[in-house]
Amino acid sequence: MDNNQPKPQNQISLELKPEVAKGSYSNLAIISHSRSEFIIDFATTLPGIAKPEIGNRIIMTPEHAKRLMNALFDNISKYEAQFGVIDLGGKGPQAGGNTFNLADFGPLGGGGNKS
Repeated sequence: MDNNQPKPQNQISLELKPEVAKGSYSNLAIISHSRSEFIIDFATTLPGIAKPEIGNRIIMTPEHAKRLMNALFDNISKYEAQFGVIDLGGKGPQAGGNTFNLADFGPLGGGGNKS
């Protein structure tokens, strides 16, 4: 985009720092909430590691959590249209159950209700 042209009003200019750009891996998300916020802890659980380690915690308002849910739904729909349905192996909400049983992971510590 030419620097002399004004940006459309619905565009945001973002900075992606190198240490953030590399990302982090997560195969477990633990979500809790209060009336005013949602907390999403992203963790990694691997064979041979006794306790999943939380790598990132995101705190957001209920409104932003719902926007995130809608954006994920939209992107997953587009992904599946291009690459095929994501198989959850007979587990998950599409199969009528939870995505995982928290009891399988033992005590997570840190207090608070997790679901």
